Amino acid sequence: MFDRSLGMRFLVVFTLFVFTLLSSGSSTLWAQTKGWSQFLGPARNGISNETGLLKKWPSAGLDVAWRVDGGVGMSAVAVADGRAITMWNSPDGQVVAALRTEDGQLLWKTAVSTTYENSMGNGPRATPSIAGQHVFVYTGEGVLACLDVKTGERKWSKSVVRAVSGRPAEYGMASSPLIVDDMVIVTAGGNDKAVVALDQANGELRWTAVDGLPGYSSPVLLDVAGEPQVVSFTARGVTGIRPADGAELWNYPFKTPYDCNTASPIEVGGKVFISAGENHGCVMLNVVKKSSGYQVDEAWESVDTKSVMRNEWQTSILLDGYLYGFDNVGSAGPVTHLTCIEADTGRVAWTKTRFGKGNLVAADGKLWITTMKGELVVVEANPEGYSEIGRQKLFGKTRQNASLANGFAYVRDDSQVICIKIK
Repeated sequence: MFDRSLGMRFLVVFTLFVFTLLSSGSSTLWAQTKGWSQFLGPARNGISNETGLLKKWPSAGLDVAWRVDGGVGMSAVAVADGRAITMWNSPDGQVVAALRTEDGQLLWKTAVSTTYENSMGNGPRATPSIAGQHVFVYTGEGVLACLDVKTGERKWSKSVVRAVSGRPAEYGMASSPLIVDDMVIVTAGGNDKAVVALDQANGELRWTAVDGLPGYSSPVLLDVAGEPQVVSFTARGVTGIRPADGAELWNYPFKTPYDCNTASPIEVGGKVFISAGENHGCVMLNVVKKSSGYQVDEAWESVDTKSVMRNEWQTSILLDGYLYGFDNVGSAGPVTHLTCIEADTGRVAWTKTRFGKGNLVAADGKLWITTMKGELVVVEANPEGYSEIGRQKLFGKTRQNASLANGFAYVRDDSQVICIKIK
């Protein structure tokens, strides 16, 4: 016979469990079911939970659902609740634009700062983050703004770099906003100000952390040593930060020429993987909590000119114990390999030499690669070897990854935003 009291106890425990999932951090259960709402997707790791995507390349090529005019910039596309949101330079300045995912119709466009120009490329660098009824954006010079996601109305904005007397990155502020609880976190630069947390509701400063220049990486929320930590890869190296108060828990120096720490850190079974270009290399870190604090050492490392993985600006993808990524040879040189390495050891599983520069995300057992030549390339995510499903030139030169949501890939270049059918 069914025990009602036992059933009620189970219901209460289950409800509390679900509530905890929905209210903890940025990589929530809710986020994982709602499109591609931030930089590197639902869990900020470049992996989509999309399934049923194409297995064979269509003989007539992929269909473009729509393409609309945009502008110059390096911001990828955030997708949620029928809106595709990105940023670009325009005569009105750096604008945030929301497009209807159904047909590309412009829903709203809001200027958040003056036009941004830089010798390494013009336009905003960071990708918007959609959180509930708001979207958070970060401009090339370091203005953080909160907009209403439905109307584009500006709720607040703050020049974060100026407010904390920070030191901006030479090639522009590239930190895509990270949402953690009721805070939004970006980089700024300065004494104890390389990483900054602000209140989502009003932009008021909550805490600052880490010395030095910001670098170009976006912070992530990872489970490290059994607890959630904001892990930030700034110009000086990687640091684990307690989200509640900004306390620095551990750090590992990793200085790269020109401060080009750009890829985001990756959690690998409790370890932390970082990688940088300029012939610097990569390292897998053991981070262990001791009674006296945290102990950090190398599980393995591969640095200098013979490194197995030198991510120039692209964050590698972890799938089933293997890291797939771009290995750039030389000081931002033209030779780039597509490489698969065993995460536990750093052993190279395979390399597609001279693949060329690009970016990648993963979904449905495949790597979805955008190249600087304007191609979408689909490759099997298989550690046994490189197996290409197909490729097609569909857009102009781009550094941005594709954003995958609801059977479509959203890509932008310096003149258009393109929606491609992939299901």
